[in-house]
Amino acid sequence: MTVHITETVWLNASDTCSLEYIVEGSGLSRQDVLELVEAGVLKPYSRDRDNYFFHTDCVVLARKAKRLRDDFELDTRSLTLTMSLLRHMDALQTEVTSLRARLLWREGGR
Repeated sequence: MTVHITETVWLNASDTCSLEYIVEGSGLSRQDVLELVEAGVLKPYSRDRDNYFFHTDCVVLARKAKRLRDDFELDTRSLTLTMSLLRHMDALQTEVTSLRARLLWREGGR
């Protein structure tokens, strides 16, 4: 019998967390996180490089980046491109869902 342990963290979209929290929560090194910030994958809430704060949803992005990097053995440039494409796909999916909902609403209003 295999036992899987899952860690769950409740994230509030309006909360912020420190760079250290992102590092601890994602398993990435401090340098890895800073490289993702420089590449625009993670966007800090504050602009003070010595005291970065992030919205807590960045923990999810950082964890996803770590999994992708580890699973596919990606270098920083490849990881940045992959994360950028995934973000773009998510935005497109959100737009498609919104447009479908508007179309259904208009069709139902006839």
